Amino acid sequence: MTTSFKPSTKQKIVLLGYSLLWLLIIPFALCHFFYQLIRRKPGYTKARLSRYGFTLKQGNQKDSILIHCASVGEVVAIQNLVEQLLGNNPKQRITITTNTTTGADRVRLLFSDRVEHAYLPYDFPFFLRFFLKRKCPTKVLINEMELWPNLCDQCWRLNIPIFIINGRMSEKSTKTYQKNPSLFQPMFEKITAICAQDQRDYQNYLTLGVSPDKLILTNNIKFDLSISDHDIALSQTIKTNFALEARLIIVAGSTHEPEEQILLDAYLALVTLYPALLLIIVPRHPQRFEKVHQLLQTQNIETSLMSDAKPCTSMTQVLLCDQMGKLRSIYALADISFVGGSLADRGGHNALEPAAMAVPILMGESTYNNPAICQALTDSGALLTVTDARQIETACKKWLDNPEQRKHAGNAGKQVLALNRGAIQKTLDVLTAFHSP
Repeated sequence: MTTSFKPSTKQKIVLLGYSLLWLLIIPFALCHFFYQLIRRKPGYTKARLSRYGFTLKQGNQKDSILIHCASVGEVVAIQNLVEQLLGNNPKQRITITTNTTTGADRVRLLFSDRVEHAYLPYDFPFFLRFFLKRKCPTKVLINEMELWPNLCDQCWRLNIPIFIINGRMSEKSTKTYQKNPSLFQPMFEKITAICAQDQRDYQNYLTLGVSPDKLILTNNIKFDLSISDHDIALSQTIKTNFALEARLIIVAGSTHEPEEQILLDAYLALVTLYPALLLIIVPRHPQRFEKVHQLLQTQNIETSLMSDAKPCTSMTQVLLCDQMGKLRSIYALADISFVGGSLADRGGHNALEPAAMAVPILMGESTYNNPAICQALTDSGALLTVTDARQIETACKKWLDNPEQRKHAGNAGKQVLALNRGAIQKTLDVLTAFHSP
């Protein structure tokens, strides 16, 4: 651990000022929590009291790990890492923290009772200290880039090694951290080691002043994605239950506004040429399910809801997935996929999920979340970049008219995964190299 670091007086004052700002925010957050608790809003239970440091389950094992994931995408990304940790030590105690209810739901779906879940406390020192002392982790892992100054500070004060795994650092985030070095520079000093996703992230951490001794280029753990028997079985169930055997399918996954409308415009142009074509839309956030449904209804689109569990008819144009946890299985049904958050400026979501299913991929230009992954898929021919409905239409025509070319593009994406595996083992090597005191 970085025991030799001593923050300057200015750095201490800035961190104190940052902490005092939380005193202004916390009363409003607490009122909001109790209001939603009274209303019985889904996800607002007593479990959310861990946001204020309260947790009923106390850690007492010598080797326990706390892994923080912001939301659903980060939870899915660490699935294989967690499985390997549990496989190496079935008695390993793991707590996964998230910020969101959807993230919490995905933890339960993927791991059941094999791991614990808690909401990460707000970044206020007393909350974090109480929480960490209750959980007693011997290591804290932060997935990707959910960095909090007081979390790092309290781990450092309690002599708990803290690691960034699958570390991501975009140019935009780098500039943000550079604007307040007195707050963020000490944060990086207190981190034990950083496992960077790719060369861009590695270089940006260096730009922020992180010591090369702390930086390890492990590659992206998303490349170690594997398809489970459950994923395949669920895919077959969906195909049978919704009568999709005779349909050509475009899957639009993890979509944001206005991507549904853009995909719909492209679909309406294509369906006149390919009458068996079906568009499956899977919005990124569950709170948008109803809004997307209304969008389809206002345009008189023949729509089926997955929650209705009724077979599609030959007239069905869109199947709207209004349920969480099914995207990977739905990608397996696709002839062509579109990965969302890429026409909307959200940095793009995980293109390796359709690639793992040997499905060719369309994405917009916004791919700053996973640039190395998208570049590798583009170079292989598995991914085409599109900017509007017309380009989506053109790309889909190309693959729909040429099944062999479509198959080749899909297989190329699957090959990209095979050639880039190994990040999980490199990450485990880093974790075992740093022993707790």
